[in-house]
Amino acid sequence: MTGSSGSPRLWNATVMTRVMLVLAIVLSAFPLYWMLVIASRTNDDAVEVPPPFLPGGNLGENIQAVLANEDAHFMTGLMNSFIVATVVTVSVVLISTLAGFSFSRLRFRGRRLLLLTILVTMMVPLQQMGVVPLYRLMVDLEWTGTLTAVILPYLLNGFGVFLMTQYTEQAVPNELVEAARVDGASTMRIWWNVVLPAVRPGMAVLGINTFMLLWNDYMWPMIVLTPDNPTVQIAIQALNERFSTNYVLIFAGTALSIIPLIIVFIAFGRQIVGGIMEGAVKA
Repeated sequence: MTGSSGSPRLWNATVMTRVMLVLAIVLSAFPLYWMLVIASRTNDDAVEVPPPFLPGGNLGENIQAVLANEDAHFMTGLMNSFIVATVVTVSVVLISTLAGFSFSRLRFRGRRLLLLTILVTMMVPLQQMGVVPLYRLMVDLEWTGTLTAVILPYLLNGFGVFLMTQYTEQAVPNELVEAARVDGASTMRIWWNVVLPAVRPGMAVLGINTFMLLWNDYMWPMIVLTPDNPTVQIAIQALNERFSTNYVLIFAGTALSIIPLIIVFIAFGRQIVGGIMEGAVKA
């Protein structure tokens, strides 16, 4: 909105809008706060009625217990999850960006059919329906118990290709691509110098989504990995005692496991904001 002098004027939020925003922030942040409260208490405090609402002083001790747990192999789980999520995220973002550029700005025979095939794969729960043949394939390749078995099925993502195709279609004008081609730029140079800077916010969104999905994945790593070589979600599950639930260790392990997610969100979030602001300035 602009004022009478033509200078930009911010929209004045009403009291109800401010209240709803504060309420949304509180509801979103409360699970994280509650996690820290339980992670810093004892197991007896966690089952008290009414429950404690203030953090205790046992957070460091509980984290040490998580890291020292011989059944969980928590540090191995953290490292394995970081490797899997990082490799898959780089692969999905790179391949999806290339495919999105190809489907949206290049013209070749069978383009629509290929894109339709990718969309169809998004409608079928391949992970659930294909888990048995996929596991048999990993057994035949002798990859069970290794991170390769976790990484390989996720290297390409149909949703990522669809997202980057739609984003490239909107963010990269066809005239800009044609102008670069007239100037003598090759297809790969157009993708590198013209497309990538324009689709950076879309890549950041896809990167965050992919990293979080792989970091939180539980079913497939549980099937193909061994207990002494887990991912972080399996390690958290292993913190549970045999005949009772150790809430303190589980919440402390969960608190440790979300630190990489926060770092990734901050890093990629800057790219999203930077891309949005850059587009706003150009507009």
